[in-house]
Amino acid sequence: MKWSFLFILNSVLLGAGLAMDAFSVSMANGLNEPEMRKKKMAGIAGVFTGFQFAMPMVGWVCVHTIVQYFQAFEKAIPWIALLLLAIIGGEMLMEGFRSKDTEEESPGLGVKALLIQGVATSIDALSVGFTIAGYGWAMALAACVIIAAVTFVICMAGLAIGKGFGTRLSNKAQILGGVILIAIGIEIFVRGVF
Repeated sequence: MKWSFLFILNSVLLGAGLAMDAFSVSMANGLNEPEMRKKKMAGIAGVFTGFQFAMPMVGWVCVHTIVQYFQAFEKAIPWIALLLLAIIGGEMLMEGFRSKDTEEESPGLGVKALLIQGVATSIDALSVGFTIAGYGWAMALAACVIIAAVTFVICMAGLAIGKGFGTRLSNKAQILGGVILIAIGIEIFVRGVF
């Protein structure tokens, strides 16, 4: 493919498709922490953006270097995403039920949980390296930058929507957020395996 409007459009659409899991998780994070400040929202969206930028580039590098090892790993991607999101979602569910009893303030999203979410929602983007394998280095980098920009916008929207509903749902928001994360993990698993 050459530099063209079609290249940009394909990259934007690829970014939108890849960012849907991150959008859903961002919405769950907003539900979990309805008083989240804009700086933290930008940081969360930035983490998802970084992973969505890096994973396709790693996939591109793998295609151009160690394809046979990456293909073996690709079968494990749905299992890894399910495991990571089920752990985070399960913790949110347990915390939601505990805080219902104690009525204490939720501590919010920690760095460890955010990094796990970032990996879980972007691990399928590794396979995009196969999609952009025909691109040269500069075009692959440009595609990843576009994917990252789209992801940032989509995640900020997800966080804002989640915050809006989280304020209305109060204690039930954390439980709903946990259920959403587990459902996303199951969806990634089913899509990847079947």
